Amino acid sequence: MTFDEIYRRARTQWESQYTGEIPHVLIGTATCGRAAGSMAVLEAFKHEIEGKNTRAQVSEVGCMGLCSYEPLVIIIKPGDFSVCYHHVTPQVVPQLVQGYLLGDDACLELALGTVAGGGGEAVYIPELERFNQETRLLLSQCGYNSPLQIDHYIACGGYRSLSKVLKMKPADIVRIIERSGLRGRGGAGYPTAAKWQFCSKAKGKQKYIICNADEGDPGAFMDRVLLESNPQAVLEGMAIAAYTVGAHEGFIYIREEYPLAIERLRLALVQAEAKGLLGENILDSGFDFSIEIVRGAGAFVSGEETAMMAALEGRRSWPEYRPPYPVESGLHGSPTLVNNVKTLAYIPQIIEQGDRWFRETGTKQSPGTALFALAGKLNNTGLVEVPMGTTLETLIYGIGGGIRGDKKFKGVQIGGPSGGCLPESLLNTPVDFDSLKEAGAIIGSGGVIVMDEDNCLVDTAKFFIDFSQRESCGKCTHCRIGTWQMLDILENITTGKASVADLDLLKDLAEDVKSGSLCSLGKMAPNPVLTTLRYYKDEYQAHVLEKRCPARVCKELTAYYILPEKCERGCDHCVLACPVEAIFSDDKGLKVVDQAKCTRCGSCELVCPVEYNAVVRLSPVNLVPPDRRTRPETTSKEL
Repeated sequence: MTFDEIYRRARTQWESQYTGEIPHVLIGTATCGRAAGSMAVLEAFKHEIEGKNTRAQVSEVGCMGLCSYEPLVIIIKPGDFSVCYHHVTPQVVPQLVQGYLLGDDACLELALGTVAGGGGEAVYIPELERFNQETRLLLSQCGYNSPLQIDHYIACGGYRSLSKVLKMKPADIVRIIERSGLRGRGGAGYPTAAKWQFCSKAKGKQKYIICNADEGDPGAFMDRVLLESNPQAVLEGMAIAAYTVGAHEGFIYIREEYPLAIERLRLALVQAEAKGLLGENILDSGFDFSIEIVRGAGAFVSGEETAMMAALEGRRSWPEYRPPYPVESGLHGSPTLVNNVKTLAYIPQIIEQGDRWFRETGTKQSPGTALFALAGKLNNTGLVEVPMGTTLETLIYGIGGGIRGDKKFKGVQIGGPSGGCLPESLLNTPVDFDSLKEAGAIIGSGGVIVMDEDNCLVDTAKFFIDFSQRESCGKCTHCRIGTWQMLDILENITTGKASVADLDLLKDLAEDVKSGSLCSLGKMAPNPVLTTLRYYKDEYQAHVLEKRCPARVCKELTAYYILPEKCERGCDHCVLACPVEAIFSDDKGLKVVDQAKCTRCGSCELVCPVEYNAVVRLSPVNLVPPDRRTRPETTSKEL
């Protein structure tokens, strides 16, 4: 069967669902949707439609990126608007079925907005301002087309690029990728075409393609969402890369913690092979290419390409010295091309639309878009895809909706544990490879964690160093011992045991680890420390010189007190919640915190009624009175 025949059949099937006479209900069942309860919503729709004897089709789709609005439901009604509903629960399903599927009531009080696009065009919601600031390439069909049906992908242009390149010379494909300026989205930003060219020219009877789906950064979930929402794009990108460099075997290395992504990848492989788009003699071209899914144990270091290949060979995930580089001698000593999920997903679009089309978006040195996972103290968390060069301010305030609870912005950690923390003064920094590197951060895998005034940046640096230290493979001394020593100093700083000399030692250690570690994971592990020392030195000095935590996060530098003028005498919430019985009533019936017993767990603050708000955290600790039992002479006004 020719590709044109495959496409016509797929398009007919897609149009019957999306533009036919029968209503179509799309329910987001990616991991974020499932966590919010979408599977119960799915069953409720099926039950309600069956009970009403209604002609309507229900399909599972992926994630649109609006994770904070999940569960999301899109109702496509013939001859009427397609409407997206948010925070849908099983209880409102009968209202949606009766109101919009069967009637003319669009239930606008439950709606997020109308849905436009589809069929190959990027899907968007006009009522949401964020879509005017985004440019969706990778996310263009996510949350709209079903990842469970390969025909949806083919009908919207999928695998057309593969059919095209099978008639081209590999050198011509490399030139298209080179002119597009695509840089690797795994974090380093290395030119994709250069990798492909080196691997294509490398000598070897056997060559391999590896898709790096080992996404281990805290707060990052872009690769997972793409694999759950549009796995065929990644498979097509791998097939094009394999044909270009002369490989016939490919591997997707994905962590075991992504069960849904693995499940949908397996289904996608079966469907692609059934249509002759993968496997032997693809589209009667004589080209063979097979893909195997390999589940990783979840080690962070396995994201480093040489450590990943060691795991694929059944060895311990230890990085290797380079050169030789994988494109010369990689898996089993053969030339191996390693690309990230996002990098491979771009390839079919670049081949189909052309290199000039890709360069129209982004900056001269960083063309295309950047896909980020917004997390932390934001109103709108989830995925966002913006042109390279978009500022952090637009990312956080224009798309992320600003800081939750009208709190003050304090910093943003971008690039995961290997990235850096940037302050408010750098919110105008463009998000591209070079600008972020100059500021001390990296795009990395694309994780963005936003912090407000209640976050301690010293404690944040300690968290990321603790992560890097635990995930260190231990092969090189600088990373194995240096990160442990940095963590020890940070622990002393957050407990009030450090001196000014420790700050200088901490910086020297960070520089040594950065310059002396074997792999990039070790070299970039000190970034959170170096950037917080650079931009938040006053916060470090407060911990060291004044023995206080300005954000009142570090437990040993914080004390809990109960304000006498706000405490309700008959309320015993704090007394009952205290796990160590550190709260008692004095002779006037007012609550007092025994500082000698208090473990600073914060339970009293959590249970204190909002209307009283009597429990407060104070810092510095020298406000604690000498006898450590009575309250200091402090009023709420002085606080």
